[in-house]
Amino acid sequence: MAAMSQHAPTVSDPGAAPTAVDRGVRRRVVAASFIGNFVEWFDYAVYGYLAATISTVFFPETDRTTGLLLTFAVFAISFFVRPVGGLVWGHIGDKVGRRSALSYSILIMSIATFAIALLPTYAAVGLLSPVLLLVVRVVQGFSASGEYAGASSFLVEYAPARRRGLYAAVVPASTAAGLLFGSLLAALLTGVLSDAQMHSWGWRLPFLLAAPMGLIGRYIRYRLEDTPTFRALEDQADVARAPVFEMFRTHRRPLVLALGAALLNAVAFYVLLSYMPTYLSEELGFGDTESFLATTIALATYIGFIFLTGMASDRFGRRSVLLTASALFVFFTVPAFLLLDGAGFLVVVLIQVLLGGMLTLNDGTLPSFLAEMFPTRIRYSGFAVSFNLANAVFGGTAPFVATLLISQTGSTVAPAWYLVAAAAVSAGAVLMSRETARTPLRES
Repeated sequence: MAAMSQHAPTVSDPGAAPTAVDRGVRRRVVAASFIGNFVEWFDYAVYGYLAATISTVFFPETDRTTGLLLTFAVFAISFFVRPVGGLVWGHIGDKVGRRSALSYSILIMSIATFAIALLPTYAAVGLLSPVLLLVVRVVQGFSASGEYAGASSFLVEYAPARRRGLYAAVVPASTAAGLLFGSLLAALLTGVLSDAQMHSWGWRLPFLLAAPMGLIGRYIRYRLEDTPTFRALEDQADVARAPVFEMFRTHRRPLVLALGAALLNAVAFYVLLSYMPTYLSEELGFGDTESFLATTIALATYIGFIFLTGMASDRFGRRSVLLTASALFVFFTVPAFLLLDGAGFLVVVLIQVLLGGMLTLNDGTLPSFLAEMFPTRIRYSGFAVSFNLANAVFGGTAPFVATLLISQTGSTVAPAWYLVAAAAVSAGAVLMSRETARTPLRES
């Protein structure tokens, strides 16, 4: 604490600054934060939902499980660059400004996503095809590492002090909306186009949409001012010169706890909202259209619940809601997966809605919780590094690990135990953290 006092600005409660912000500005802030994450997760949704098609387009013919493992391996490898991206974007966001980091990250993400639509297939260029896919995915991973943390910090610093949870819930809502749109588009394409058309050119169509959406998002973001709290630091010449080094020097404990708290989100989000259609079709024998439709219904429910969770965390506290989410995953995930095997379509939808509702308790609370754990000087860096490290090690690998666990154990319930373990670790980290709701965004 003493190490931080020499840097503390005279404004002891920057969290109070946003009370003077015009409502029109807040609406534009919400829109700017929403669209960037929407574009990012729309891409990840399309890649996950079309994994079976992508495995045949970019890899040599082999057995179906090996093709899926290769596809998900590329998905996972693209996440390994995320901690590096978190360091870079955190440095830019804390030193230059949140707006600059968010404007450039969405531009790079959109270009990389659009590039996937132009890649040659394995049939055309051989091994160069998966190599190019990997390169583009790595660029995407780097750019995406600045999105979630930056948008959450941006919203929390603009939000009224008593509604930070609600405002920050816009971020997971936008990610689910991107997944929902990706799911709807994938369902439409697989339902309208033949297998031959999908493998020939249909899979390219979703990635082409990234360019116009990204340009719109950059335009909205570039027209905004930076947050009141960051501008207060600039006015007092108190912006961190080396925010990443300051983070590691003075906030190692919050960094470790934030990493643990983010673990459930990292695993559950990708297993339940990205990998699930592949799980239903490849492991449980559902048709592609049924799998997409079940996940689409679950995503729509998720978006509806996420804002309620944000409001609940403002009222009851971040720790209470996060611990409730972990407890529900520990006790109900395995029974839910057991019921999925052999269930009819309606039961599958109900189970996915239940699991999605459990996930909202974590996801709707985590953005404000992580942003509030760090002071303004290093908020972007602390959030970006902890969140992206959890996603790199456990999130991006979740579809690969789930597929591998099933192939090694022969049990379709194996991914459920992975979720239980992640929930237990997150619960421990949250228990060791302090409550951050209803407290100012203090600098020391």
